[in-house]
Amino acid sequence: MTIHKEGRVLLFWLLIILAVANYLIYYFLPEERLLINVAFLGSLVIYLIILQFFRNPIFPLPNDEGLVFAPADGKVVVIEETFEGEYFKENRKQVSIFMSPINVHVNRSPIKGVVEFFQYHPGKYLVAWHPKSSTENERTTMVIKNANGTKLLVRQIAGAVARRIKWYVKAGSELEQGGEFGFIKFGSRVDIYIPLNAEILVTLNQVTKGARTPIARLKA
Repeated sequence: MTIHKEGRVLLFWLLIILAVANYLIYYFLPEERLLINVAFLGSLVIYLIILQFFRNPIFPLPNDEGLVFAPADGKVVVIEETFEGEYFKENRKQVSIFMSPINVHVNRSPIKGVVEFFQYHPGKYLVAWHPKSSTENERTTMVIKNANGTKLLVRQIAGAVARRIKWYVKAGSELEQGGEFGFIKFGSRVDIYIPLNAEILVTLNQVTKGARTPIARLKA
């Protein structure tokens, strides 16, 4: 387990601020033992909550061309056939994963391939489970093409709390299966659009682990 690069600067300055705040309370109010203890415990809890949000687990990456792995930790909130109008302009199977603030927020590639298309869209900050969040919220759209020519679309979606999407790819980037392509801070959602002939391997409300939970099997 490591700390993700997106959180290192924030965690450093948060540690400094909390340490200074606790020192000032102790310096100016040395007799207020209850206040000193409450401030210290409160600071510790706040720091640990933020620390766990930026955790980045280390594990062997998958390598199975026939499987599509979850792009994120979270819970499956949508499984449906829907029209994808930005890139494919055809019906696809959509699987959506909601990431709460307690989940790991690293986003990982569901397959090995090349980024054929990437686009960032500014937008609103509706709650991540809102039906219109995938088309109206701040979001990114990434299309990955594997060696067999199969294409998947992965969409990062900001939520009411998550107001900063980070990505580390562009058109032409090569991704390993399970390789990191982005990060969304403080609660969000990832949609993935899969070919209609793929077999869905997850169910609604199932908990997923990024790059460890198979969500679909591709047809040869």
